[in-house]
Amino acid sequence: MPLTPGVRVPGLHRHFCRASVRDDKKLAPAKVRWKRATDDNPREFCPNPPMTFTTRFAPSPTGHLHVGHAFSAWTAFRAACEADGRFILRMEDIDTVRCKREYEQIILDDLIWLGLDWEEPVRRQSDHFDDYAAALERLRGLGVVYRCFKTRREIIDDIARAPHGTGEVYRGPLSPLDSDKEATHVAAGDPFAWRLSLDRCRDVLGERYDGMRFVEDGQGDQVADPDPLGDVILARKDVGTSYHIAVVHDDALQGISHVIRGEDLRAMTPLHVLLQTLLDLPTPIYRHHRLLLDENGERFAKRNKSVTLKSLREGGVTPDEVRSQFNR
Repeated sequence: MPLTPGVRVPGLHRHFCRASVRDDKKLAPAKVRWKRATDDNPREFCPNPPMTFTTRFAPSPTGHLHVGHAFSAWTAFRAACEADGRFILRMEDIDTVRCKREYEQIILDDLIWLGLDWEEPVRRQSDHFDDYAAALERLRGLGVVYRCFKTRREIIDDIARAPHGTGEVYRGPLSPLDSDKEATHVAAGDPFAWRLSLDRCRDVLGERYDGMRFVEDGQGDQVADPDPLGDVILARKDVGTSYHIAVVHDDALQGISHVIRGEDLRAMTPLHVLLQTLLDLPTPIYRHHRLLLDENGERFAKRNKSVTLKSLREGGVTPDEVRSQFNR
């Protein structure tokens, strides 16, 4: 049976060849060779994979993809091709209110049109809330998370009263909430957030906390210092996880060796390294790429109503024309 890149073929996994995207000027789609999967050898769930270059693109189906998304997806795809590695697509849809299945299908159509291919099945995070709840429970067992019942206004007031000027970063309550008051809040059904206590993390990890490192591809060894982020939210009462827990869990589960993503997420890397350390998960190599800017010098973003790939392809723009913008 002839196999064509971009066509979904049940029962097959994609394996990307080294003789792929080499011409930076033409940015031609990769040639793909295909490898049949077996029921006893799935490729998606691989906590302890062989040393294979594996990366991913993980969009949130809250709207249509724009050119900035296309650049990020293509950058990761090309890297997998050039390394003769694996490219995985994941749907980060833990926001069950804003994420829509119709957007998910349009994302798939856009990526096929752009010239990408990936292994199947695609992991949909909304199908795996139990996995993330288990990770949160492990953090609770370590004593590094706490319920925060404070309102946004109360958080701002706490920050303003904190010593040494912490700016807009929340570093925990000025005085811990005693267990009786916490039980009263829980019994009343009050909303809360699970926050990660950096002070408790430091206590639990000891010298390992200050010794956390990660490798930024092309820049070498980097210090992973989560202190500038403060006590971040890892889950809420009504949403039992967050981007941070889900992405760290799934990158380890799927054997991601290289996280390739936009520069705007670089600041989150120390937090992710901290979670990997706490949960005994491997730390991948990171590569943060530049962000594409529009004609006004602003980054492409859904909130800016940037031109979507769907509108471009429906308007007759070719994938080559879109990809030509990536070298600007």
